[in-house]
Amino acid sequence: MKPNIELLAPGGDIEAIKAAIIAGADAVYCGLDAFNARNRASNISFDELVGCIRLAHQYDCEIFLTLNIVILEREFKTLAKLLSRLVNTTLDGVIVQDIGMLYILKKHFPTLDIHASTQMTTHNIGQIPFLKKLGASRVNLSRELNLREITAMTIAGKEQDVLMEVFVHGSLCVAFSGLCYSTSASVGNSGNRGRCSQACREEYETTNSGNNFPLNLKDNSAFFDLPALVDVGVHSFKVEGRIKGASYVHTVIDSFRKQIDGYLETGELTQDGERLYKVFNRDLTNKFLKGDLNQSMFIENPRDNSTNHALNAKNAISVVQIHDTKQELSQERDALQADVNEKIKYLSIEKMNLSLSFSGAENMPLTVTATIVEASPLPNSKPVVRVIEIHSDQVLVSTQSSNTTHDDLVKRFKNLNSSQYTLESMNSDELAQGLSLSFKSLTALKNDVAKQLNDGQAILPEVLLPTLEKHPKADIDAPAALSLLICDESDVHLGELTDADIYFKLPDAYKRGCTKYVDFLNDNPRLIPWFPPVLIGKDFDVAVTILEQVKPELIVTNNTGIASRAYELGIKWIAGPFLNTTNSYALLALQESFDCSGAFISNEINRQQIQTIARPKNFKMMYSIYHPILLMTSRQCFFQQSVGCDKPRIDNGCMLSCDKSTSITNLKGDSFAIDKQKAGYPSIYNQDQFMNMEIINDLSHLFDGFMIDLTNIGAGDKASPDKAELIRQFELLLAGQHEVSSALDTLVPASTNVQYHNGL
Repeated sequence: MKPNIELLAPGGDIEAIKAAIIAGADAVYCGLDAFNARNRASNISFDELVGCIRLAHQYDCEIFLTLNIVILEREFKTLAKLLSRLVNTTLDGVIVQDIGMLYILKKHFPTLDIHASTQMTTHNIGQIPFLKKLGASRVNLSRELNLREITAMTIAGKEQDVLMEVFVHGSLCVAFSGLCYSTSASVGNSGNRGRCSQACREEYETTNSGNNFPLNLKDNSAFFDLPALVDVGVHSFKVEGRIKGASYVHTVIDSFRKQIDGYLETGELTQDGERLYKVFNRDLTNKFLKGDLNQSMFIENPRDNSTNHALNAKNAISVVQIHDTKQELSQERDALQADVNEKIKYLSIEKMNLSLSFSGAENMPLTVTATIVEASPLPNSKPVVRVIEIHSDQVLVSTQSSNTTHDDLVKRFKNLNSSQYTLESMNSDELAQGLSLSFKSLTALKNDVAKQLNDGQAILPEVLLPTLEKHPKADIDAPAALSLLICDESDVHLGELTDADIYFKLPDAYKRGCTKYVDFLNDNPRLIPWFPPVLIGKDFDVAVTILEQVKPELIVTNNTGIASRAYELGIKWIAGPFLNTTNSYALLALQESFDCSGAFISNEINRQQIQTIARPKNFKMMYSIYHPILLMTSRQCFFQQSVGCDKPRIDNGCMLSCDKSTSITNLKGDSFAIDKQKAGYPSIYNQDQFMNMEIINDLSHLFDGFMIDLTNIGAGDKASPDKAELIRQFELLLAGQHEVSSALDTLVPASTNVQYHNGL
């Protein structure tokens, strides 16, 4: 039996969606003007979405809607209105990042199929049951995974009846998706809100290794790796590209369609992939999938590389050769565009025309005849006409005050003019005058007509989300407590200076079977384990072993896989700041589904956005007031492209032993620290520290605790403030001695809290 493989295409605008459908996509993902992570795409209106769904279904193609951003508290009313409309369409699925949105979808909109976005940074097997419990039927995996890791994820997915989706073509982010804050930190343009400013594509001052685009990755392509992905059980092959046009989409999807079909039919790859180079590309790489992370994944050209590819393929050197090759490529592209235009010009997403006729006589039912005229999906074909006849469940009776006059019927049935239908006419010539029908029967008739026009599905009423109660913290009069984050074993002595909770940040990476931290945490029971956002493969296994063998009373985790395992073990846990928690519904989801004890509120949101969050009962709210400002974390090496590195590729030894630091500077003169701790992922940080003293005055009544980060991560070669003095000054500040703020400014001269003002 042939495997059930889905080819999933991007649809940034109507033409691209049509191009994907006609090229043979099994499904298309697209976005509306709001709540989607591609604000730079043209996107579509709700009416156009309904038309696209109808068109796609004529070609046995599905439509998924991207709602893949974090949601702010004030947006849930609007979001509920949108979802209330979506449940009355035949939409095939919604793609989601926000945990709060997952909560309301499962609770209030169970008919909508939920897909977890790549923005949820899903990379270990523990995250699959977490997402399954929140209602996800499929998961789009992190793009950084290799084939062995994907295999483990598909096995876990089968156990949980969750499908796996993998990006097989298109742009690569150098950062882990969902964990890039590159421009959010400065101007509020967050990738978690669909406003990525692509700092990774920017030009920087020439680095020591001679690179001007040190963060710019080639595009991803698994075109020749399809057999391996099919064999390990990947269900959906996803192509990136919602900001690219119809010609690009058609070319790529048609190429993949032929490659998939040829392989399933013959067991061989039948396509050479050359057409993929005719459209936009930054050259292509499959090195993440191969697990071969090296410098060849980067390219100095952040723009279209198709011309360079054509020149190299033809070895064009002379002026004439270069001119002729460029002209030939331009003509090929024009021909591609013309071909696509010709293929999609007959495809219509126009509303269907609807006419209603009313007929009936005394002691007979009221009959509604609906005539639907729909454009044919085939060129030069006549429209498709369907007629539906619906009868009332009671008979008409003679009355002095009729409620079935033409005006009465227009008033009652006019809202059938909808996203799907243009109500062209209503005719009541065949309906006798002076007749009435009970209000209940007339309402039932109207609902029955609406149901028949909605593919036999009853129209669901609008969902009004209940007002959430804001519960006070346990001790409303108690000031917010201080907590510390450390990662160096030599800093354990800081606990002697304070009664504050002390979190110990565990590494991202470990030697296989590592038990070092089991012994360390058992010897230091005061320390609260702090788990990082990314734990892949064996690193997740070791982290789970730490959890299982130490069995601490409380942990903080930025990884949902660890959260799921902690819940299973009955260990109290707090959601870390990198779970991107921005709303009350996310807090409810974590508490009700996983017995979460509290959460750090995202540092991406501002004062106004924070204060609208409703705390659940018996739930702690935390906030980090002092920390390095993470811009991005990557599985790739930033040092090969900046200061150079003798190693040809990244291996596990790099992760465990490398602790380099340097900086890069963009053409505006802004410098950014590149830092890597031993057993940590390479990361880029703002040169300023985040230090928010204002929130202590503004919102102390909302928070149970404020954390300061003493890990030195992101400091690079800069001298770090005295940690003991930082603790002392922050404790005085929390005790109400606001005059110490000047001392803190002196201790931390390069600081900012612009995120607290900009928000999302």
